[in-house]
Amino acid sequence: MAVLEEHFERTIEKDRRVEPRDWMPEGYRATMVRQIAQHAHSEIIGMQPEGEWITRAPSLRRKAILLAKVQDEAGHGLYLYSAAETLGVDRAELTLKLIEGRQKYSSIFNYPTLSYADVGVIGWLVDGAAICNQVPLCRSSYGPYARAMIRICKEESFHQRQGYELLLTMMAGTEAQRSLVRDAVDRWWWPSLMMFGPPDDASPNTARSMAWKIKRHTNDELRQRFVDMTVPQAEALGVTLPDPCLRWNAERGHHDFGEIDWSELKRVISGDGPCNAQRVGVRRAAHEDGAWVREAAAAHAAKAAARATGSPDAAGRAATAGGSAAGAGDGAGAAARAGATA
Repeated sequence: MAVLEEHFERTIEKDRRVEPRDWMPEGYRATMVRQIAQHAHSEIIGMQPEGEWITRAPSLRRKAILLAKVQDEAGHGLYLYSAAETLGVDRAELTLKLIEGRQKYSSIFNYPTLSYADVGVIGWLVDGAAICNQVPLCRSSYGPYARAMIRICKEESFHQRQGYELLLTMMAGTEAQRSLVRDAVDRWWWPSLMMFGPPDDASPNTARSMAWKIKRHTNDELRQRFVDMTVPQAEALGVTLPDPCLRWNAERGHHDFGEIDWSELKRVISGDGPCNAQRVGVRRAAHEDGAWVREAAAAHAAKAAARATGSPDAAGRAATAGGSAAGAGDGAGAAARAGATA
């Protein structure tokens, strides 16, 4: 065991990747499962706030853009569930933990999208915060997670530009459109800052994750980077961020900003946000409504596998067994896709 621990520590020290076949401490494995699962859940739950506006987007072009983005988020969730499975967990188990409240997702998705401007602000602020948080994860010490993040970050970057382009268009429109943008920015600014998690002195997992090189920057470092990146974008857009304390500090070389209401973050994370019950309820219904698809896909896969052996009787028995197994949880990856996005 000592030799294995030494090899793991040397891998981390030399900034190499830990792969699924490698020995790893149970604490490292548990941390990766928790982080990847929370990230995957966030991508799937995150389809809901914007998905509500697909049929209400103002043009066919805007509908197609939003539909493509929501589809991307579904793909991100599936990449991440696949990465989690390399750690020995099953996505059906992770989904069950989510809908039973035993695992979390990002608090930002518990806020409602009250107007179409929210779609643009989510792209600009929420996806912008995600980029700040996730680009360093492309160098995470766990190989499957780091590799999944490369494609996810490329697509998130495109989503951020889409959102900003939408807001530029609305700010060049009518006064009513500009008012919608300002209102959305006021509502989403502080929750976007909370996306990076609690302050460093109240974050129990940061030190260990930094030591294992799962994370490369602390919560507060990433939050500061996001603020510094966003302020000039807001000026170019022509909106005022809702923080009277926001100003450039030449001595620090960064923007100062006001105190975040951490009690609000704690309340939302604990399940008392505006849309917590709604978001989980929709996810639970999609999972239950997709059970027949998972059963059918598992039965088809079992029959195909049995046919390959040339045994018709085996095919029938395999189909029955496959259908029963799928009914108990999430079956094949293709079937899980239908359950996730139904």
